[in-house]
Amino acid sequence: MTALVRDPIPLPARPGGGPPAAGAAGLALRPLLDPPRRAARVIAVFPSAVYLEMRGGPEPRVLAVVTSDAHRLPNAVVIVATRREQPFRSVREGRDAWVGEGRVEAGPLHVRVRRWWDPSAPLGPMRPATLAGGVRALEDRLTRAGALSEAGMTGGGLGDHPDPAALAACCATGDLAGAVEAAERIVGLGPGLTPSGDDVLCGLLVSLRLVGDAVRHGGEAVWLADWLGAAVTADAGTRTTALAATLLHCAAAGAAGAEVAAVLRCVAGDEPPDTAVRRLLAVGHTSGTDLAHGVLAGCRAVLSLASRHAAAMVTA
Repeated sequence: MTALVRDPIPLPARPGGGPPAAGAAGLALRPLLDPPRRAARVIAVFPSAVYLEMRGGPEPRVLAVVTSDAHRLPNAVVIVATRREQPFRSVREGRDAWVGEGRVEAGPLHVRVRRWWDPSAPLGPMRPATLAGGVRALEDRLTRAGALSEAGMTGGGLGDHPDPAALAACCATGDLAGAVEAAERIVGLGPGLTPSGDDVLCGLLVSLRLVGDAVRHGGEAVWLADWLGAAVTADAGTRTTALAATLLHCAAAGAAGAEVAAVLRCVAGDEPPDTAVRRLLAVGHTSGTDLAHGVLAGCRAVLSLASRHAAAMVTA
């Protein structure tokens, strides 16, 4: 987590209660946290996370308050408590909440944002050869973990559904129309707060944008991310869960969860891959595997498009 702003001023105590918990918020949440307080609703409560949905307004519409040992989503406010401390035990699903003025309030939960972290921190410049090595390393780790075989991706929540593979193939050739068609068929596909199809798309969009922006000749991948992101977010609010719709909007803007960002740094050669890949695959029931599928597809597509562009320049 990258701390960007520190507030050394002691936090005031609430009337009749203790001081608010200090939190570190993803920069994607500034449109929610900076303005005056607005009404929200608690839509889900877990031992490690509480999800709040804003009543109206643009994306991001869902905010997560998570423990320090939870999956760090790009729309998360992280508090200094672990799930074993049960910081959300008194929060109830369906209750009213308030977000704004740098605070999050949901019943007894009261968090004051003291720091900000960047969920879309850019990767350093890399050559296509570096990316090729990073993709091979990622493939190797996914194969060892049982998430990749010679026949393709394994595990995840979509099983042998053909559209993730079709989406990856279209992205690798720069076929925008084909990619949009395949992507739109998997928006909202699968159970849970973040359906598997949306997890695949989030991993794909983030890697297309961040890796494409870092690698030489990666402009076509960024262009693809622009149009594909616009297509899948256009009506996501009516086709998938509120949380998944927000995460698709974040991914389209290049905002990644901490586990995805760590894997992308491994692909760029900045970190060893073993721990990062293992932590990503451990996210949720199938979310980590689905995100990994999308990340690999995106990285492969950037490499393919960049190599094709480089070859065209040589023969021109």
